[in-house]
Amino acid sequence: MQNPHPHPRSHPRKHRRRRVLLSAATAVAALVGAGLTTTLGSDIAEAATARQVEKLDRGVVSVHTDSGNLISWRWLGTDPGDVSFNVYRAGTKVNSTPITGSTNYFHSGAPAQADYTVRAIVGGVEQADSVHAVQLRTGYMDVPITPPAGGTTPDGVAYTYEANDASVADLDGDGALDFVLKWQPTNAKDNSQSGYTGNTIVDGVKLDGTRLWRIDLGRNIRSGAHYTQFQAYDYDGDGKAELAMKTADGTVDGTGTVIGSSSADYRNSSGYVLSGPEYLTMFNGQTGKAMQSVDYVPARGTVSSWGDSYGNRVDRFLAGTAYLDGARPSLIMARGYYTRTVIAAWDWRGGAFTRRWTFDTNSSTNSGKGYDGQGSHSLSVGDVDNDGKDEIVYGAMAVDDNGNGLWTTKTGHGDAQHLGDLDPSHAGLEYFKVSESTSQPAELYINPANGTVNWRLAACCDNGRGVAGDIWAGNDGAEVWSASDTSVRDEAGATKGREPSSVNFLSWWDGDTVRELLDGTHIDKYGTSSDTRLLTGSGVHSNNSTKATPSLSGDIIGDWREEVVWPTSNNTALRIYSTPTETSTKITTLLHDTMYRTGLAWQNTAYNQPPHPSFFIGNGMATAPRPTVYTP
Repeated sequence: MQNPHPHPRSHPRKHRRRRVLLSAATAVAALVGAGLTTTLGSDIAEAATARQVEKLDRGVVSVHTDSGNLISWRWLGTDPGDVSFNVYRAGTKVNSTPITGSTNYFHSGAPAQADYTVRAIVGGVEQADSVHAVQLRTGYMDVPITPPAGGTTPDGVAYTYEANDASVADLDGDGALDFVLKWQPTNAKDNSQSGYTGNTIVDGVKLDGTRLWRIDLGRNIRSGAHYTQFQAYDYDGDGKAELAMKTADGTVDGTGTVIGSSSADYRNSSGYVLSGPEYLTMFNGQTGKAMQSVDYVPARGTVSSWGDSYGNRVDRFLAGTAYLDGARPSLIMARGYYTRTVIAAWDWRGGAFTRRWTFDTNSSTNSGKGYDGQGSHSLSVGDVDNDGKDEIVYGAMAVDDNGNGLWTTKTGHGDAQHLGDLDPSHAGLEYFKVSESTSQPAELYINPANGTVNWRLAACCDNGRGVAGDIWAGNDGAEVWSASDTSVRDEAGATKGREPSSVNFLSWWDGDTVRELLDGTHIDKYGTSSDTRLLTGSGVHSNNSTKATPSLSGDIIGDWREEVVWPTSNNTALRIYSTPTETSTKITTLLHDTMYRTGLAWQNTAYNQPPHPSFFIGNGMATAPRPTVYTP
């Protein structure tokens, strides 16, 4: 290890994330919705800016076990802090006293098909019934999906379809999250591989399996992990999510309308698409209709100017969602990370795109400052400088909310990165990444407010995996580890013990606040001598080859803990698993922590990474902060 510079530990713990009382949030909601200034005075300043979030239902889920049913539900960001709950089975209350310390209840001895609702108690008054519980009668539930018909490429190679990455958003405004699912052909390619691919298909699917629409991106969008990054989010605040994707001539929207020319075919003999128009399209989340298409920024221009002439580096795309004004979400679409990088921020308001800013490493402002060549196979979004507005952490550099370069470590490209509140003794967020270059530090632990490298490990190799999360109660804060290391490390870079069995995804699964290991089709709990298997998915497959990722993992239904979604082996269902374990910890639904929520939105981007909230969840954590949010 070289030059360790751990965080000073003299700072008191500060949960910075907009913890004003909900009454203040309500007071500013109308102003935010109108796009007006939301500062109510210097005494509450930044804390008074409420962020737009989804108007969600109670998200009740019942998970059956041999002993009974675990019922859990959402504590919404718009609920009072002192809300309590009663649980009803078919109209009969099953709890003896109101539930105050958690948002779950174990109903011992109950059958799998028991029907539950939850009623909130506000100011001593019991409210109306919630939605009925989603039933996971065998520990999981299946959302039916229908694979597209396969085909044959121009060179005679047949292909079929597999369910790949998914996202969630409320597409129709009913308060329940729906799936946006990417179907990938079996001949999908990495950019470095030549050859034709089948078309990329994207479906909108409700929890009951109802397909809202199907979008065919067409022959002029190549299929693979780096070509199609889709963002599903309510960008205009109308209560229904939109879907943003890069499109081209021949894309067919969810209503059957073709974008551009239906006959154009820009594929070359190697299967690459290196000519023809490129668009950014916003689709209606409920109907799949293309509402507006604009030129994709940046244009590809001269292919070789991105680092090679055959089409590898020019078609590396990343995408995300960020609250750049501190209140409403903006779309982030990017191109390039090995050499030139261009990041464009877009607002979707009143049925039209407006470009907020463009960051270009080739511009006169940024050229020569070390921003080029710093991107990873993913990005992260969060308020790194504590100004109430989100920044884009783009590998080994960051871009401020206004589109200006914020910092660069000049340590180059990497495969994995984690931005979160990793060290509860230090105010603010921390950032951990690994490096692909054999001449760059294998691991870096960075202060993302200013890009200071707190510690680094010596260069060694192409370090393809790295993870950060509190997986062990025996060490304060999060542990970090990577594929090239042999142990877990703490926030100061000190070795703390045995490396876990996997270097992949994370999941809050059991009843405590330390996070579990998610890899392939199983979840394990870390132990100092060995890991313990908690869940093995049945009849499912992981995605993205050696990346072995689920379609989606995150807080989707139930309480704050995380579901995992894998496609079934025959690709006819998305199988949702939710924890069967009771917890005594009460945390607002992570869907209303906007850093976590945008993390869910960009999880599908390139090499998928797990989402992290804006505050520390782990052993010995402080009381979780309440978000300041408003709903459309």
